[in-house]
Amino acid sequence: MSQSVIVIITIIAYFLLLIGVSYYASRGSDNNTFFNGNRRAPWPIVAFATMGAALSGVTFISVPGMVAAKGYAYLQMVLGFIVGYFAIAFVLMPVFYKRNLISIYGYLEERFGRTTNRTGAWFFFFSKILGAAVRFLVVCAVLQLLVFSPLHIPFVFNVIVTIALIWLYTVQGGVKSVIWTDVLKSFCLIMSVVFCIYFIASNLGYSFGELTAAVGDHYTSKVFFFDNPKEGTYFWKQFIAGVFMAIAMNGLDQDMMQRSLACKDTRQSQKNLIVGIITQFFVVALFLMLGTMLVMFLEKKNIPLPEKSDEIFGMVAQHPDVPVIVLILFVLGLIAAAYSAAGSAITSLTTSFTVDILGAHRKYDEARLTKIRKGIHFAMSACMGLVIIAFYYLSDQDAISAVYTLASYTYGPILGLFIYGMFWKKPLRDKLVPVVCILAPVLSWCLQWILMHSFGYETSFELLLFNAAFTVIGLRMLSIGKKPTEHTA
Repeated sequence: MSQSVIVIITIIAYFLLLIGVSYYASRGSDNNTFFNGNRRAPWPIVAFATMGAALSGVTFISVPGMVAAKGYAYLQMVLGFIVGYFAIAFVLMPVFYKRNLISIYGYLEERFGRTTNRTGAWFFFFSKILGAAVRFLVVCAVLQLLVFSPLHIPFVFNVIVTIALIWLYTVQGGVKSVIWTDVLKSFCLIMSVVFCIYFIASNLGYSFGELTAAVGDHYTSKVFFFDNPKEGTYFWKQFIAGVFMAIAMNGLDQDMMQRSLACKDTRQSQKNLIVGIITQFFVVALFLMLGTMLVMFLEKKNIPLPEKSDEIFGMVAQHPDVPVIVLILFVLGLIAAAYSAAGSAITSLTTSFTVDILGAHRKYDEARLTKIRKGIHFAMSACMGLVIIAFYYLSDQDAISAVYTLASYTYGPILGLFIYGMFWKKPLRDKLVPVVCILAPVLSWCLQWILMHSFGYETSFELLLFNAAFTVIGLRMLSIGKKPTEHTA
């Protein structure tokens, strides 16, 4: 059986299972089900889904691949994620539940006004569409290599088919479907990485004890980097950036928060977040361990590392000395991560655009709102497909770095808006907020360029902090001399 046929069968089998889970979850759905799951999701289910939600196709491919150049430096950032999740659970969630928000950006309207609300929603739109496109691009590129190119099918068709499948299973159930398909995704991801480790260890001839020792002694398994503060892998840069990345990309991201807001109350949502992030830490550690084993396999076979680190996992999975089950597990984990992440992104974009930008939930009855929501859902799917195609040849860095670099620019203003809203009581000149939020990324880019060319300082993900700081400074300037209004919290 050819490699292309194996991959196609795996995709079809998983998609049929996905449709079955989605159909079960979306029975009796309405607009409230789509937006917040009617606030009835059990927290242990949401916790397992939350853990998987943070692990995209980029994680599945890029995290194992990045160990060749950066070791286990990513774990430094994940440690920061844990601190950030505690802040989300005990600072942000009580605020969101107190206001009974459908979209978290509704907080900005209550606090400052309609223009600020729309500004936050538009920045989320660009953040999510770009970040999700980079994540899904990685998966589409691998599927192109494994399936579509051998069959002489163009990349555009690849993207259209995969986006259409994702649209199909999310159009009705929304966040409720997302939660249950994330549970399926989490199970498939963990199963895939554990069995891949087992089969590759068997190929290398290691028992469990020998494997642990070999991985620990390998040069790629270095976790902590305290040597050079100018490097992007320096511990404190990674850890502190991880704290604020978690807050910005999870706590201030409608995509991630829509799961937590589907829990019954604040207490259950907090338990979901803490259990989810601790589980995620151990799963990421497994991915990094797998990355070391992939490098060890290539070394044993005297195969040079590929130019792009994201290609390491796929290269080993296709090797003739590796059992075909590894290729099946690789594809299964990849499509499980990709379909779920893209479906979740499209659902959250639909929610935010419908609620925050159009305000349709306040203007129309249930039937009209359903029609509008489905139209927006289709438009978001098409938009993501176009962005993926546009990105196809643009990025040459490992994908996970590309995602976080984009996030540093686009999530910075969102982080700044929420920081100001929670720590300063003065209202803003609402109409001028978009100007500040656009200038902040521009100033951050200028600062990054100056630090590199004048001081040789490599700006890493702390760029997010610069961006948020510029936003807060600009907002403070907008608040000078302004009297309190009805939008003050």
